Amino acid sequence: MTAILRPDELDRAAVLLRGGELVAFPTETVYGLGADARQGRAVAAVFEAKGRPHFNPLICHFPDTDAAFAEVVPDERARALAAAFWPGPLTLVLPRRVTSGIDLLAGAGLDTLAVRVPSHPLALALIRAAGVPVAAPSANRSGQVSPTTPAHVLDGLAGRIAAVVDGGPCDVGVESTVLDLQASAVLLRPGGVPAEAIEAVIGRIGRPLPRSAAEASRSLRSPGLMVSHYAPSLPVRLGAADVAAEEALLAFGAPLPGAGTVFQLSAARDLREAAANLFAGLRALDAEGARRGLSRIAVMPVPAHGLGAAINDRLERAAAPRPG
Repeated sequence: MTAILRPDELDRAAVLLRGGELVAFPTETVYGLGADARQGRAVAAVFEAKGRPHFNPLICHFPDTDAAFAEVVPDERARALAAAFWPGPLTLVLPRRVTSGIDLLAGAGLDTLAVRVPSHPLALALIRAAGVPVAAPSANRSGQVSPTTPAHVLDGLAGRIAAVVDGGPCDVGVESTVLDLQASAVLLRPGGVPAEAIEAVIGRIGRPLPRSAAEASRSLRSPGLMVSHYAPSLPVRLGAADVAAEEALLAFGAPLPGAGTVFQLSAARDLREAAANLFAGLRALDAEGARRGLSRIAVMPVPAHGLGAAINDRLERAAAPRPG
């Protein structure tokens, strides 16, 4: 059962979040589906609850600017925008700090994080009470309309999440604006802060190419845009039924014998555990494989149902031919 919590029960919601449970909560934009962004299994549970077919980067929510910028590397544009629009419905995509404690799955294995400080008083109070960064996409089943009331949340997620904090209807009703500041400022998603307001602070911002054109030109690095993505330096071989001594093995279940080194996604073949370990496993094998002079990464088959669909999507991207 999904508990419906009153605003005066935030301490209970905070305990659930710290314990790895999922809690929906109101923001000024829409209701978010919150998980402790430091716990890979909790983040994987978000994708599972939503039925989300891909590991798209999640927006990490913080109680204030200092907490957000402790996880990413801001430039002067980011600081100016934060001063102008935080707390508020603006998400900034910035380089991830090497010291960041955010789980890799929350950022979809990228070297960036999407961060924001919400302005809804209940959202801020919950994040402060939990004492953890909260990864939170919209609290609805994938492909459905974003929720702006607790009833909307329950329509899609009742029984799939631990609780929803009842904060009444949301004020803005559309998601936050997402701005990529890795290089030239690019608007990835229009939302609660108009592009014109952003340009009044930092000057002209770019609009992304259509997905097909961006893939053809390989001119953008926005999350999940390219076919060859999430790729380690070593080549990746999928569907391994055997493994050679010069290969690193990404195992799912009992490892194949003979690999030069092994990383276990889930010995119990648990898809949530495998999803939580996926990006850390690719990075670990890439580093250890290079250190040992191995030739590639062999990947054991992962079932394609449930979270397995998202795992296989990312593995296929990792194994795709690299741009010349």
